[in-house]
Amino acid sequence: MAASSVNPFLSDSDEESERRSRRGKDVGAPGPSLPAAHIPTLPLSPQQEAGYGYAGVGLRETAVGLPLGAEPPRVPLDTIAAQLLRDQYILTALEFHTELQEAGRELPRLRDYFSNPGNFERHTSTPPKDLAPAPGQLNRAGSISTLDSLDFARYSDDGNRETDERVAVLEFELRKAKETIQSLRANLTQAAAFTENDVPLQERKNYKSSPEIQEAVKPLEKRALNFLVNEYLLKINYKLTSITFSDENDDQDFELWDDVGLNIPKPPDLLQMYREYGSHATSSKEMKDVAVQAELDDLEELPSVEESATLQQLQLEEQTKIVQELQDQLHVLNNEKISLSLQIRQLKSEIEALKRQSLAAVPTATDSMVHSPAMTEQVPENRPVDSGEYLDIRSFERNSCSEEKEVSTTYPKDTITDYTCPSVTSVTATTLTTNNKKETEPAIVCSKSVHEPVQFDKPNRTLSPAFHQALMSFCRMATDSRLGAEVSRIADSEQCVMLMLGRCLPHIVPNVLLAKREELIPLILCTACLHPEPKERDQLLHILFNLIKRPDDEQRQMILTGCVAFARHVGPTRVEAELLPQCWEQINHKYPERRLLVAEACGALAPYLPKEIRSSLVLSMLQQMLTEDKADLVREAVIKSLGIIMAYIDDPDKYLQGFELQMSALNDPSERVINATHQVFLPAFAAWTTELGKLQSHLIPTLLSNIEKILRDGEHGLDDHKLHLYLSAMQSLIPPLFALVLKNAPFASKAKLQGEVPQIEVTRFPRPASPLQDVATIIGSREQLSVLLQLYDNQLEHEGTTGWENLLWVVNQLLPQLIETVGKINVTSTSCVHDFSRYFWRLCRTFGKIFTNTKVKPQFQEILRLSEEAVDVSATAGNGVLTKATVPIYATGVLTSYNQEEDRKLLVGFLEDVMTTLSLSHAPLDSLKASFVELGANPAYHELLLTVLWYGVVHTSALVRCTAARMFELIVRGMNEALIDKRVAPALVTLSSDLEFSVRIATIPAFGTIMETVTQRELLERVKMQLASFLEDPQYHDQHSLHMEIIKTFGRVGPNAEPRFRDEFVLPNLHKLAISNNQKAVDTKRLDIAIQLFEAYSALSCCFISEELMVCHFLPGLKCLRTDMEHLSPEHEVILGSMIKECEQKVENRTVQEPQSSMSIAASLVSEDTKTRFLNKMGQLSTSGAMLANVFQRKK
Repeated sequence: MAASSVNPFLSDSDEESERRSRRGKDVGAPGPSLPAAHIPTLPLSPQQEAGYGYAGVGLRETAVGLPLGAEPPRVPLDTIAAQLLRDQYILTALEFHTELQEAGRELPRLRDYFSNPGNFERHTSTPPKDLAPAPGQLNRAGSISTLDSLDFARYSDDGNRETDERVAVLEFELRKAKETIQSLRANLTQAAAFTENDVPLQERKNYKSSPEIQEAVKPLEKRALNFLVNEYLLKINYKLTSITFSDENDDQDFELWDDVGLNIPKPPDLLQMYREYGSHATSSKEMKDVAVQAELDDLEELPSVEESATLQQLQLEEQTKIVQELQDQLHVLNNEKISLSLQIRQLKSEIEALKRQSLAAVPTATDSMVHSPAMTEQVPENRPVDSGEYLDIRSFERNSCSEEKEVSTTYPKDTITDYTCPSVTSVTATTLTTNNKKETEPAIVCSKSVHEPVQFDKPNRTLSPAFHQALMSFCRMATDSRLGAEVSRIADSEQCVMLMLGRCLPHIVPNVLLAKREELIPLILCTACLHPEPKERDQLLHILFNLIKRPDDEQRQMILTGCVAFARHVGPTRVEAELLPQCWEQINHKYPERRLLVAEACGALAPYLPKEIRSSLVLSMLQQMLTEDKADLVREAVIKSLGIIMAYIDDPDKYLQGFELQMSALNDPSERVINATHQVFLPAFAAWTTELGKLQSHLIPTLLSNIEKILRDGEHGLDDHKLHLYLSAMQSLIPPLFALVLKNAPFASKAKLQGEVPQIEVTRFPRPASPLQDVATIIGSREQLSVLLQLYDNQLEHEGTTGWENLLWVVNQLLPQLIETVGKINVTSTSCVHDFSRYFWRLCRTFGKIFTNTKVKPQFQEILRLSEEAVDVSATAGNGVLTKATVPIYATGVLTSYNQEEDRKLLVGFLEDVMTTLSLSHAPLDSLKASFVELGANPAYHELLLTVLWYGVVHTSALVRCTAARMFELIVRGMNEALIDKRVAPALVTLSSDLEFSVRIATIPAFGTIMETVTQRELLERVKMQLASFLEDPQYHDQHSLHMEIIKTFGRVGPNAEPRFRDEFVLPNLHKLAISNNQKAVDTKRLDIAIQLFEAYSALSCCFISEELMVCHFLPGLKCLRTDMEHLSPEHEVILGSMIKECEQKVENRTVQEPQSSMSIAASLVSEDTKTRFLNKMGQLSTSGAMLANVFQRKK
């Protein structure tokens, strides 16, 4: 809340008084002292005492100069008020203010102080010691309440009582706020419940038909009427009645209209509604029932069908002729309108010349006015609005006593413009209508038309002009101050009003509350538009941009709306000269809200600037803010404004600068800026690039080359983030690329909107990220796009791409380069595969199914060589393409772009062929895994993937079955439990009983994933039984690889599995495996098992384990494992010893039954801290024995 610029604690004469006091003290020593009786007891400040003769030399000189028994000079009331406020005598000042109000002598200082809530607020932050409030200063908690919510009794002489009193105030205000909220809710509920529908129909008819029957008053109406009635009572000074009325309606706040209801505009007052009531009354109309009947003899026979058709044809021809005649008339009238416009323009110029010639005649007519015999004085009043003059009261006062008794009229210094046009016209008209009178009469009438003087009676006295002037000087008028000078001059033209506003607004704005300053925006803008002085206009626009310290979104929108209206009114030259410098001054402002206003203004004003300025100064300003500003919101606004600027730049030389700005925006660290780039800047820049013909020749090839460079440099570490940014930019360029293909197609000239246009399917195009990426928006309309799509599909299906250069570039250059780039991707990079897959999917969806089937798929199939020949191990063993990212991108990006039955069959067949080929050729399965992971993320493809895997389950080759078993692990996550129960579990059970041990072992990770993700009890029991059979069946006792896989699976799923499964199955079996590993003879296998057990126990040590399991299984298993590590890996033995000590400590803490105290809590915290430090050390381990040995050394 802005404080007033007037300091309520200083009187107007303080500064001058202080100077006089200092001057008096410097002149000489003080004189003799006064008796105590003559010294006023009012506690005044030194300045005030000096100003009114109560301190220092001034006091003594004044006292000495007074005769004995005379009273000292009276202290002004304003000085007393200032002293009370300064010394914080708030209650005394309030009582003083009330008494002055009752006496009709209200002081502005006290009124402003007690009406400003900011004087009674207290900030919660603790002020510095040098700024701490005085002991008597009034403190309160911040709230919207003012003096009415203060309890002054609390603020006694015993101090502030900071904490208790603040709590009490806050509790009181919270209670009042809750009561207000409950009251509002009750009002809304009653208003919503008590509607007209609740009144019976018959009762509503009675209300309308019988005026004496009154409809029930709704609560909302009652509160509104109460407010208006109380307002009327106060306006006509019925204060006691208003107080009684307020007491009878104590549940309503009559000071605030918002208390009536939410979002309800305030109606006019009662008096205005009463005056306007007659204009809204409508006279009732008489209604009579009338029946008519036709005589049968008068009826005419109906014409036959042929006659009707002939008649309709004749009428159609006549109507066609009439339409043609009307069109001809319209053409003639348009031509006549153009010619008349030219004549009007010529006549206006002639009128301007005549007006300049007639200006000299106006003072002459004024001087030649004939006065009436009675001594009268003529004062100009009610002159025409556009007369270009204003009345100066001061000049009238001086000239009213002159002997000539002429009219005192002052003309502005500025050249008189066309504001005098109405006056001259009226003079001419009067002269034409009064040509039968005397020659002098038209001059008098002309003078009256210009000035319309008002006559005042003069007394028939013989006072001298000097005496009369001296006598009138006793009329007290403040014409010497700035405000008095403004008040004394009454502006009577638009220009004078603008001049007055230009002078007054700089003094008004600082005294308006910050929260309400946007109300001044229309006034400031209107004055800045019409003011004739450039310096004043610049000052007003400076006030506009500095009106609010930190404008919020709504306030910035209001200022921008005003700037656009200003630009539309004044034109590009003044926008460049007056508005842009204001933006330039704020470009480095310390508040981001101000810089945000500048960034938004650059875009909003772009259409109204000269084109040279758009591409030079404005573009440079935005470029500077994009590179230097640290606020994300500001850079986001800069990007949006740059997008708007790109739509108005037509200088081809600025293309490279725009391209650099785009690349800079794409590499911005803020996600907000990048999103704005894709939504606004990139589509706008692509539209300009399309017009320049550089979309296919520069923009897309440059982005693609950057992607290839990132992949080449990715051998030492791929920059996934930058690759994602460039691929996202490529995706954003697909709609403008397709629009370019359509606009330059061979059939583009045939695309005419004729007849009914078929609707475009909703799923024809991917959902655009912004409206600027919608193909229909780029083309112009959905109807035009629909016509082009029909011709596009027909051309591809029947005529091909011959002569279609833009589409041939996509087929022969873009697609081959993309497919080649895809082959260089590391297939294990999941994010990279996903981004390329999304790009191809969007490309295929945008260019259509025919294009995908005839242009995209054949190029991939030629690379993969799977389209014609069946799977042949000898032919495909050396096919390295199947191990690259081409496989998952083709499967997930191209084959999934359309989801019809033939498309799904093609996808199933491709995945089956790839799985078979890779399995039989013993090739890496990374490309197949990437395909399953990408497809498995979409539940719509789970059934399809299960179909592919079932093909592998029943395959004759054990290698294919083993691959299928491993693929189950990838798709179980996120799959429906019912589908796992019906399709996945039976397939895994089938594979777990396979003749080949490798196939059985391959099912273990999938079983573990089911235990980790499924909650269905029966399914978990089946999986548990299957895993138990692997552990307990004697045929698996010597299967080293099976034990390795089970331990690895236990370590992976144990922490996330159901606690019962972990406690009853995982921990006991790990203990058994650790015991059996102690008895192995082969050290290599024993070490392999020990390392896997170490990883599993490390993962499970973070879980909650009961004391029984800790003693029976976990600790014994760790001790067995330590026995192995002592002989095979001593560096691991150190860590195991620490783990065992930690577990034993946990057991001891649990066995000691002590009440919870601060010591036990501290011990548990120390234990948790030890665990955290241990795990952090574990994450830093390497195979170096020296490092492992140093991990647990005590710090000295």
